[in-house]
Amino acid sequence: MTPDEMAAIHKAAFQRQRPWSAAEFEELHSSEFVFSVEATQDCFALGRIIADEAELLTIATHPDAQRKGLATACLTDFLDVCRERQAESVFLEVDEKNLAAQVLYRSFGFVEIGRRRNYYRLPTGNLCDAIIMALGMTS
Repeated sequence: MTPDEMAAIHKAAFQRQRPWSAAEFEELHSSEFVFSVEATQDCFALGRIIADEAELLTIATHPDAQRKGLATACLTDFLDVCRERQAESVFLEVDEKNLAAQVLYRSFGFVEIGRRRNYYRLPTGNLCDAIIMALGMTS
């Protein structure tokens, strides 16, 4: 998936936060630590692994393709890559109001370990918290 395609999906999927640009996706992909997985042309996950820690930077499904199991498939593939690369833990941040994402992450065993107060700036100018979640990887 190209940075332009990722940016288009991200823009469609993220209405509460600023979507990432194609230039940002291209810059992230220039790092040897960053990788992406795709469930279909409508869903992708982007993350990085440094040493034994992985971070899910973003996962996005185009709204027209949501509720079809694509994010579940994509997160499964993402975690498979983390295991293959011997990550011992995976971290992510999620908007406190994004209940669907939180349910998805909890279904995989992620647990809340903290919060970043006023982390996300909404289009209204208001701020909201990011929930920090973690998953320990087992062999």
